[in-house]
Amino acid sequence: MPIHRLLTAAAAVSLIAGAAVAQTPGAAQTPPATAPATPATPAAPGAKLVPNGDLITTLRLSGQFNNFVKALDATNLSALLKSSPGLTVFAPPDSVFTQDKLNSMMGDKTALQKWLLHYIINAKIDSSKIKGAHGPVPSGAGDQIVVDGTTDGVLKADNATITQADVMTSNGIIHVVDALMIAGSVPAKLPDEAPEAGPAAEPAPAAEPPKASPHKKK
Repeated sequence: MPIHRLLTAAAAVSLIAGAAVAQTPGAAQTPPATAPATPATPAAPGAKLVPNGDLITTLRLSGQFNNFVKALDATNLSALLKSSPGLTVFAPPDSVFTQDKLNSMMGDKTALQKWLLHYIINAKIDSSKIKGAHGPVPSGAGDQIVVDGTTDGVLKADNATITQADVMTSNGIIHVVDALMIAGSVPAKLPDEAPEAGPAAEPAPAAEPPKASPHKKK
């Protein structure tokens, strides 16, 4: 089932991208006040993410997404996840989005912001909209996330598997993923099914042996 038939609300993705660009810090701007940057106490391995207010507060207090939250803070996207309603966020934990990876990306805040926006959809996409479907959904970065729920018991976003779905916060949904998502890593369309075989063709009639030419009498 094509996912785009279910997710027409996601077409308003430009609202996210526009808001994010508007919040990009300039040279003369004063950074907005944010929550304390002290990371939360890491949760026990395998602990479930529990809703705790809005999207960014839930991520911040969980202790499992400290690097993702640091990146959101650094690019002024935390305010977006706190105040904007009806969003879906695919969240990579610290085991996936490591400190070394974050450090390597912090030098270019504009590129980091666009990379983070790929993890955000401007619509509520719960697991029921992914199960049985396959197709692209517009992301906040202006590209596409390919979601896939055609395999029983497995939900995917791009190349990542959703390990915990449907964490319902006050202003949106969080899906925890097990890998950093790569735009364009998965085909937007499933391979076409092989056409059904038609009726077997009748065998061609056997060729008649050539007739011998009569010998001329000398």
